[in-house]
Amino acid sequence: MDRQILVNTACDAMMKAYAPYSGFFVGAALECENGKVYTGCNIENSTFTPTNCAERTAFFKAISEGDRKFTRIAIVGGMGGVIDGVAAPCGVCRQVMKEFCDPDTFEIILFDGKEIKSYLLCELLPESFGPENLGK
Repeated sequence: MDRQILVNTACDAMMKAYAPYSGFFVGAALECENGKVYTGCNIENSTFTPTNCAERTAFFKAISEGDRKFTRIAIVGGMGGVIDGVAAPCGVCRQVMKEFCDPDTFEIILFDGKEIKSYLLCELLPESFGPENLGK
């Protein structure tokens, strides 16, 4: 799938966010190796701890449907659903990506409203801890 289409899909997902506390809407579009795309949005909770990020929502949807091979994810976000700068994945989301993705090939696509930026997971999560550290 074209990067811009993946970004547009993430933008559509962002508009479904439930963010009544922060007002910061995030959308993600996760592409599987087989070409299937799973979307996610952030879902807040008044106590914040049970809040779930858009990226993890997309991953958990895919994993619960049996998909476990991922190539890339597009992430967008902004106050009130208006994109004005990049919304890079938080540390917890990066750790989930590490669990299921090859850090040397998994692409993270960020859109600031004007320009698409692309990173490999290993660039955003250097010196990471993963399944290989546990002999897996």
